[in-house]
Amino acid sequence: MIFTLFGILITSVGTTTAFGQNESIILNIDKTSYLEGETISISGEIKNMIASNQISLIIQSPNGNLVALDQMTIGSDKQFSTEIKLGGKLMKQEGTYTIKVQYGEQSITTSFEFGGVIDMPENALEETIVEDTVEDIVIEDPAIVDSIVTATTLTIQDSTDLILYEITNGKITNVIPDLDAVSLLIDIEAIDDGSITLTIPRSVLDSTINDNDDEFFVLVDGEEVDFEEITTSTDRTLTIEFLAGSEQIEIIGTFVIPEFGTIAAMILAVAIISIIAISAKSRLSIPSRY
Repeated sequence: MIFTLFGILITSVGTTTAFGQNESIILNIDKTSYLEGETISISGEIKNMIASNQISLIIQSPNGNLVALDQMTIGSDKQFSTEIKLGGKLMKQEGTYTIKVQYGEQSITTSFEFGGVIDMPENALEETIVEDTVEDIVIEDPAIVDSIVTATTLTIQDSTDLILYEITNGKITNVIPDLDAVSLLIDIEAIDDGSITLTIPRSVLDSTINDNDDEFFVLVDGEEVDFEEITTSTDRTLTIEFLAGSEQIEIIGTFVIPEFGTIAAMILAVAIISIIAISAKSRLSIPSRY
């Protein structure tokens, strides 16, 4: 019996799953440590449901920077789950990462170890196999026109709705939407500590859960910062402070206008049709050997 109990104890110590629980939320991840490129599976259960069926997930690096943000839908069985691939430009640092799940005023945290990202040499090349190449045809990626920046307004690519802004001790150099992160990236040149106030139409960027307003996440050079906000039915006004030398402000929501405009999509479509047509013509012009 002693040896049996000892064996059970060793088995329980070797378990690789991570588990967290409080009075409201159960949170699980499939392992306690990961390497670059691996996928973390996150799941759990809500014990005390409220009106919303949406739950937020935040992953922070060892230095406290926000590296991942996700929203999950809680099923009728009160269960939730998601998967996130680890690594990338935001998740490079080796160490202990923190996972926080927020459901209304209820929250729970757990952590995992990440081995960091190994940078590839600059001269490393990827091998590419190209079949049925059409000679003498070069199709370039359709150009994405950057935003138009004036002294008081911003035009996000082909959007017709303007963002109004005021900035002190700095200037905006460019603004582009990031579809993957559902955010606006605002490049600035900050000559001193200052602030920026942006009135953003909801048609350009918004953050909602079940048709109700949710909070934005705001990062200055990758670090989460506090901000002030005023909302109306048509827009949301954010006032964000920054330090001298700051280079980029990112505002993360749940909806952002498409990155590729109508003109860019048309150019890409014409390019594809041209390749197909010329490739077919080239095959028909080759005489049969038999």
